[in-house]
Amino acid sequence: MFPESKRTGGEVDVERPNSARMYDYYLGGSTNFEVDREAAEAGLQAMPYARDYAVANRAFLRRAVSYLANQGIDQFLDLGSGIPTVGNVHEIAHRHDPHARIAYVDHEPVAVAHARALLDENPLVTIDEADIRDPKAVLRAPGVSQIDFSRPVAVLAVAILPFVPDQDEATALTAAYREACVPGSYLAVTHISQLAATDEQVVAAEEVMARTPTPVRWRPPEEIAELLHGYELVPPGLVPTPSWHPDQPPSEDDIARSNAYAALGRRV
Repeated sequence: MFPESKRTGGEVDVERPNSARMYDYYLGGSTNFEVDREAAEAGLQAMPYARDYAVANRAFLRRAVSYLANQGIDQFLDLGSGIPTVGNVHEIAHRHDPHARIAYVDHEPVAVAHARALLDENPLVTIDEADIRDPKAVLRAPGVSQIDFSRPVAVLAVAILPFVPDQDEATALTAAYREACVPGSYLAVTHISQLAATDEQVVAAEEVMARTPTPVRWRPPEEIAELLHGYELVPPGLVPTPSWHPDQPPSEDDIARSNAYAALGRRV
C-alpha cells in the first residue's frame, strides 16, 4: 500500500478519506492510505456493489476511448482523472494513435504527483492540478492549454459528476466545457444511479462519502440526461454502464450491480 509518510510535493490530507484514493482501492490499486481503506471498507458495508461500480466505470472508459480513437479523435481532456492505474486514457489512446494528446486534470495532490511520475515527461500527456468545477481555470491550465480547441476534443467525465451535487451547477459545468469545444467534439459521462441498490443502501453510501471532502449525489437517469444537453447521443444512448458497447452481452446481474449509467455524446 501507499506509505503513510510519503510526501508528494503538495498538501496531502491523510486524516480524512479521499474519494480518488478510495476508488483506487476498489480497483485493486496501492495508492491509498489506511484512512481511505477503512472508508472504502465502510463503503462496501453500506454498498456491497461499490467495487462493481468502480470496475464497470473503468471498463467503460476503455471502451469509450477506443471508440473515440476509432472515430479519429486524437485529443482527450480527462476531468477528475484520479489515481493512475492500469488502463489509463493515454495507454488506451496511444494503442490506436501514438500521436494522440491527453490532458489529465485532478485536484487531488496524490493523484497529480503519481500521474507525473507515471508519465515520465511524455510531451503528449500532461497532468494539471485544478478543480474541474472551475472550467475557466481548467482551460487555462498549462497542460490543457496545449490542446487545440479549434479541432474536436473528447471531454471525459467518468465517475466525476456525482461530486457536483447541485443539479444546476452540474448542468452549467457540462455546458461550459461543451461551449469550449467545436462541433464534432464528444462528452463521455458515467454517473452513479440506483439500479440494484436499495434506498437504505443509497443513504448509507452517501453518509460514508459525506465523511470525505467530496460528498456525492446519486442521480436518476432523467437528471443525468440533463447533463448531456447539446449533445447527440451515440447509440445506444444513456444506458447502464455495462450495456454501452459491451465486449460481450452483460448479465442482468452485471447491469444491476454497476449502479450507474453511461453515455457518449457528440456536439452538434
